[in-house]
Amino acid sequence: MRKLRFYTAGESHGRGLVGIIEGVPTNLPIEVSYIDRDLERRQKGFGRGPRMKIEKDRVQIISGVRWGKTIGSPIALMIENRDWQNWQKAMSPEPEHMGSIQPVTRPRPGHADLPGIVKYNQKDIRNILERSSARETAMRVALGAVARRLLEEFGIKVGSFVVSVGEVKWDVNTAELDEHTLWELHQMAEASEVRCPDQKSTEAMKERIERAIKDGHSLGGSFVVFGTGVPVGLGSHSQWDLRLDGILAQAMLSIQAIKAVAIGEALRASESPGTEVMDEIFPGDEGPTSFVRKTNFSGGIEGGMTNGMPVVIRAFMKPIPTQKRPLR
Repeated sequence: MRKLRFYTAGESHGRGLVGIIEGVPTNLPIEVSYIDRDLERRQKGFGRGPRMKIEKDRVQIISGVRWGKTIGSPIALMIENRDWQNWQKAMSPEPEHMGSIQPVTRPRPGHADLPGIVKYNQKDIRNILERSSARETAMRVALGAVARRLLEEFGIKVGSFVVSVGEVKWDVNTAELDEHTLWELHQMAEASEVRCPDQKSTEAMKERIERAIKDGHSLGGSFVVFGTGVPVGLGSHSQWDLRLDGILAQAMLSIQAIKAVAIGEALRASESPGTEVMDEIFPGDEGPTSFVRKTNFSGGIEGGMTNGMPVVIRAFMKPIPTQKRPLR
């Protein structure tokens, strides 16, 4: 099978978002409703911004799928921006409205504004902020749903849950969780308005979000994403760019506002003696080459390769720079 590769295009207030994913094998069942479910999940959340109330994202499959199955060619997807109706002049590809639209000239700290206009020699910051916006993640979710569907064919499932919002933290040690427990937490998170499996922490996070909204500022947080059913040996120790932990960390850090990544319980391990955080190897019950672990501090990756345990990543998001009040 060829390596999967994807691209996205489109601006936050443009006509829509476009994505292409290639390398997907033929005859993979995939339907619009499957992708739309993940798009709907993306738009949930307590304290979400007003843009989420405008956009009700639905994907269009442009190419690469026929009669509910992939045909081996690149899969092209599109998501329309409903808010485009209000931005047709400001985001027009034609020059006729150029003089009637006030340019954005004041860069915001924490955004791509200042380095973007310097790097790309732009006078209007909108030429930078429209593409750097987290609106782009809508298409990543759609393309990711295709990848998720492919992983399901191999018995690999991906889940997630939130562990902190601002200073409110749910202190869970993922090294102690097996596949079944991880999936229980994922299902509990699906029922939480802030995607936290712990009810007490959910209420505390909601209260903290409400306080932030009242005070006019944003909050950061952290979440866990995991994969179960992952076989041994994905990735490699042989070259730096083949190490799976490095590949996954780069992918997570490419998400807007994500500033740090930990594989497994890396933070806990960094503060502990080595004898307390090594995932001891025990013989399994399925022959001389089988083995089991009772802990998973390594997050399922050792030496850049999967080791058969759940792959667990914790990512940390900064407060988004857009605030409701000035810094001073």
